[in-house]
Amino acid sequence: MLDRDGFRPNVGIILLNQKNQVFWGKRIRTHSWQFPQGGIDRGETPEQALFRELQEEVGLQPEQVRIVARTRDWLRYEVPDRYIRKDARGHYKGQKQIWYLLQLVVPDHALNLRASTHPEFDAWRWNDYWIPLESVVEFKRGVYEMALTELSRYLPRQENRSSFLRQGMRQT
Repeated sequence: MLDRDGFRPNVGIILLNQKNQVFWGKRIRTHSWQFPQGGIDRGETPEQALFRELQEEVGLQPEQVRIVARTRDWLRYEVPDRYIRKDARGHYKGQKQIWYLLQLVVPDHALNLRASTHPEFDAWRWNDYWIPLESVVEFKRGVYEMALTELSRYLPRQENRSSFLRQGMRQT
């Protein structure tokens, strides 16, 4: 399903652990790493697509995460022709995405890359929040930067124990 400008509606997912690190998935049988994402089906809301993709790609149920925030508007990126099937060229331009920032509320052993019969990822790791900008495929970098920047203001605050110790406070 494409919009009239040739962009496919999609959701992007930034999943946080308790340390505000982000889930980073390695696409199956490639060396490419990315955030979970996926298309919005006809008749589906972005939030419904979010939960479907979350289950398909990382095996999580809605009650295992908390929605922290989402981007206000669609963020777009164009896909270079070399990544587009020949029969879709001329029609398909790229993705338009609503991005969600989620907090994992269960232990990370609940993540399951094999929850679907068509897995998207074959490995995963936690990264510091901004690290994905260094390694995502170039044509997605601008959208990643916009999403991470817009959603960064909603990051849960972390109490930094070492800053308390530097200020002369003792742990009891």
